[in-house]
Amino acid sequence: MIILSLPLAVINVLGISYYLASPAGRVRHPLHSLLRPSGAVGQTTGIIAFVIFVFLWLYPLRKKYRKLAFTGAVGRWLDVHVTSALLLPLLLGTHAAWRSEGVIGLGLVAMLVVIASGVVGRYLYTRIPRARSGVELSRDEVAATRRDLLERLADTTGVTADEMEGMLATGGDPEARGLVPALRRMMLNDLTRARRCRELRTRFATLQGSTGRSLAGRALDEAVALADKEIALDQQARMLDATHRVFKFWHVAHRPFAITALLAVFVHVVVVVSFGATWFW
Repeated sequence: MIILSLPLAVINVLGISYYLASPAGRVRHPLHSLLRPSGAVGQTTGIIAFVIFVFLWLYPLRKKYRKLAFTGAVGRWLDVHVTSALLLPLLLGTHAAWRSEGVIGLGLVAMLVVIASGVVGRYLYTRIPRARSGVELSRDEVAATRRDLLERLADTTGVTADEMEGMLATGGDPEARGLVPALRRMMLNDLTRARRCRELRTRFATLQGSTGRSLAGRALDEAVALADKEIALDQQARMLDATHRVFKFWHVAHRPFAITALLAVFVHVVVVVSFGATWFW
């Protein structure tokens, strides 16, 4: 991502006078032949954006077909999917010289909605307990994982697992119904977990005698990381039904706009190639 982002940032900084010029002024600008949508720079960024956009559609295939498991875990695919999508606004803006009208303008708007909803989708994805392979854990598997984390923390700190569970408790969540209340509760859970982990860091560092043994350095960092994971699993398990409901709302926004963007992009590419508005032939 950085490999592409830095050159794009440099291009936009150097070409800012062109991008800020009026349509008539751009024609007389010395960088017009390079930065216009059909220019060497403009169209190259468009081609890269098109390749990335097509690549993004491989993720739904990986998620749907288990036979593609050899290509990597679903979670890893999602990380690459989101990271690649975050490059598209800069690539598309540079390709269009920061002006978009007609069908491609519709496609650009649709794609921006897809990218924004994709970031939300990635956030929701991480709020569902999963194994390293990306498969969702059952409630029994979540409970077993939490117990294992508590036992590891007990071994590290000298505090019993039951006492440790009480130390990590963040309180029950009120039932979150609807899209906005559920998202708000998830974000509040994140803030609560961060605050509790800061408190636990101080507490783990000052445990003494019968209450446990104090930790420092790497051992302290590992204990806090285990605590963070256990608290997150507890919060995710309690919010699981609400998270699934939000996912249903999310698909309503993400899929239709993704299809709209796909159609608009293909129409744009076919028209451009048909009229020969390219620099490479």
